[in-house]
Amino acid sequence: IGKKMTSSRRHHLKSVMLQIAAGLLETETKEIAAAKDAHLGEACPAPDLNGDQAALMDICKKLHQAIDKIDEERYDAEAKMEKTNKEIDELKMKVVELAGVKKPALKKVRMSADAMLQALLGGKHKVTMDLRSNLKQVKKEVKEEPAEAVGDWRKNIEDKADRKKMFETS
Repeated sequence: IGKKMTSSRRHHLKSVMLQIAAGLLETETKEIAAAKDAHLGEACPAPDLNGDQAALMDICKKLHQAIDKIDEERYDAEAKMEKTNKEIDELKMKVVELAGVKKPALKKVRMSADAMLQALLGGKHKVTMDLRSNLKQVKKEVKEEPAEAVGDWRKNIEDKADRKKMFETS
């Protein structure tokens, strides 16, 4: 199934397809011309110009009536087209209003806090974001406990051993 087509075969098929398409186009143009001639024959019959003046005036009146009718149809079609174009423009505006204004995606920019403040406040303001320099200095007061209260941890070890035994036995 997966055989490749040779280039000569491919070119032959292309030329056959082009010949068929050219024939279809030719027949289509002939059909369009025949339809046009038939429509003109119906809408505008060839006037007999060999008649007397009254017959010619009658033909002219008929032609003027036909022209007036066609002008009315053309005017109606143009008015209808303008109305629909206005409706289309209004609907497009409604679509834009309903969609709303979309914000563009912002690009990430690496910037320090100092640079941000300088950009916001302008170059004349110099603000530093070194928070530690703005902190109030507080001195720590060290409370000294009496030495007797601290004591040595080895003194109480026997009491704690008795407590441990009390919990394990129960």
